[in-house]
Amino acid sequence: MSLGNAASSSAGRAYLLSLGCPKNEVDAQIIAALLGKHNWCLQDTPLGAELIIINTCAFIQEAKEESIAAILEAGKEKQSGSCRWLVVTGCFSQRYGVNLPKLLPEVDLFLGVNDIPHLGEHISSLVAGATGNEQKMDTPTFLMSARQSRMLSGQRHVAYLKIADGCNNHCSYCAIPQIRGVYRSRTIADTLLEAQELVRMGVKEVILAAQDTTLFGKDRRGAQENIGTLLRALARIEGVRWLRLLYTHPAHIDEELLAAIAQEAKVCKYIDLPIQHINDQILQSMNRRVTKKEIIAVLEKIRQAIPQVALRTSIIVGYPLETPKRFAELLAFVEAARFEHLGVFCYSRE
Repeated sequence: MSLGNAASSSAGRAYLLSLGCPKNEVDAQIIAALLGKHNWCLQDTPLGAELIIINTCAFIQEAKEESIAAILEAGKEKQSGSCRWLVVTGCFSQRYGVNLPKLLPEVDLFLGVNDIPHLGEHISSLVAGATGNEQKMDTPTFLMSARQSRMLSGQRHVAYLKIADGCNNHCSYCAIPQIRGVYRSRTIADTLLEAQELVRMGVKEVILAAQDTTLFGKDRRGAQENIGTLLRALARIEGVRWLRLLYTHPAHIDEELLAAIAQEAKVCKYIDLPIQHINDQILQSMNRRVTKKEIIAVLEKIRQAIPQVALRTSIIVGYPLETPKRFAELLAFVEAARFEHLGVFCYSRE
């Protein structure tokens, strides 16, 4: 995803490329708004840009390779074009930042996910002559809030609303807790403020995103907030026509959430429910904290509560413990489960 706007002769020219998931897209929109406040004009192409920013992903091996390729391509533009400053942000930078200055000397500044709200100041220091090839990496604590401005990209009638960051699930195949830190969710009040601002910007469909949306509110001791109450509160906002829920966890689906989806007309009867596998030994090795029996029971509970629901799931194949017999078990389950949408991914050591 690249972001651009109209050119201005008095503004510096910048190009922003964002890779990875919808949560990264929200971060990129924050970065774009900050650049505008610091008198940078975003363009749709790196050609002619004085500043190039790559917002990276490091979730799986292919994502790392894509991030590295994008950085190297931007480095060529810096050598032969008008680019004077190359900045790398996001998950790849956060995870490998300590080692990156030596490996990628063409990059002037590596910023972790914690420095997103301070990006404008960092770039101003860089342009003013601060030493290049630096890396700034802190323990991730940044959490999106309604105070952060966003420059929406793509289809303006739909936008992601990041309700939490980080993750506490610690699935054995996943590096997100090491990259994004512990799970931290926003308050309902703050989330509503951003949703209302999105509506004022023309958004009709709000898509809730987090590493695990079903954990919303459960990280804040004593808080009487959860994903079900959040959905009901968002449904009260005038101007919101559709609400959609991404990235739920089968171990955390409860009756209150299902009731909110079933009863609220604005909530799409759609649930993104990654199960990853169905064999009990593999699920245990993955640290998914759910069994085959429990997954089947959750699917039955969902379809009983929401008869017209559309279910999407994600599957990992080629996991180290997967045998032909266990793969056949997974295949038989998928055939019986009748998911409306299915994403299948080869196992990555990331």
